[in-house]
Amino acid sequence: MAFQYTVAHRVETEGVGLHTAVRSRLRFAPAPPGTGIVFRRTDLDGFAVEAHVRNVARVSYATSLMKQGVLLSTTEHVLAALYACGVDNVFVEIDALELPILDGSAQPFVKMLERAGLRRQRRRRTYLKVIKPLVVADGDRMIGIYPGDSFRVRCYVDYAHPKVGCQEVEIDVNRATFSKELATARTFGFMSDFEGLRAMGLIRGGSLENAIVLSENDILNGPVRFPDEFVRHKALDLIGDLALIGKPLKATVVAHKAGHALHTQLVTRLLADPSLWEVTTLDSQKVDSRSEKVISRPLVPARVPAAD
Repeated sequence: MAFQYTVAHRVETEGVGLHTAVRSRLRFAPAPPGTGIVFRRTDLDGFAVEAHVRNVARVSYATSLMKQGVLLSTTEHVLAALYACGVDNVFVEIDALELPILDGSAQPFVKMLERAGLRRQRRRRTYLKVIKPLVVADGDRMIGIYPGDSFRVRCYVDYAHPKVGCQEVEIDVNRATFSKELATARTFGFMSDFEGLRAMGLIRGGSLENAIVLSENDILNGPVRFPDEFVRHKALDLIGDLALIGKPLKATVVAHKAGHALHTQLVTRLLADPSLWEVTTLDSQKVDSRSEKVISRPLVPARVPAAD
């Protein structure tokens, strides 16, 4: 898309948080050009927390943002829907510290965007185009970002469980492919981890209605929505974390057994090294990342005189 987009109308939903079990109301509201994705805590006088990696607080089992002590937890599903569906500018209004988990996927948020509609704005959309590769690894876990002309992700998982095992998905991310292939994939967890997570104060709002739950050898609340729903949800989470770049991507991202921690490390290291990327328009015109003004244009072949 050549221009920025926001939501055309306000839409809202409500539900409980996966980890806190706190009930919250969430609303998408239109935002001016150049705003980006900004969370507003309506229970705290509309305190704003920008969806940017500089505001990442912690990444244990969810991606949480914090600014001046104000926390927002479990942001990745909402961010994935907004980022993949091409929403550049939006206020995400929330009246509690954790976003609602709903059915455990991003599909309810995609449906909200369908109800809201999108409105084109009078400002050019700019992209972060990766021009040199970057790889972050931790043992056998790895995530890399590579040059590409579109936004593409490849995700691989390997769980020692008979219903999961090795799974891989690769997709060129846009609104249509995300809605069809990834949005409905739900978060998942293992019964063997349940007591430990509860002791840590986590998954207090988890249930068979908002997550796939696996016993030692089976799925307690099947059927799954896809045979490889587990890796599809990991790809969904990855897209949500990549939204913290703050601009749509032109790159290929490959994640091997990665999670929120590696995702956000990659984003942090990428943005810290401007030699790895440039800001461009849809037609590859280079843009000054500070002023957002075009500083170069694609080369146009010189006119060749006609032969006699």
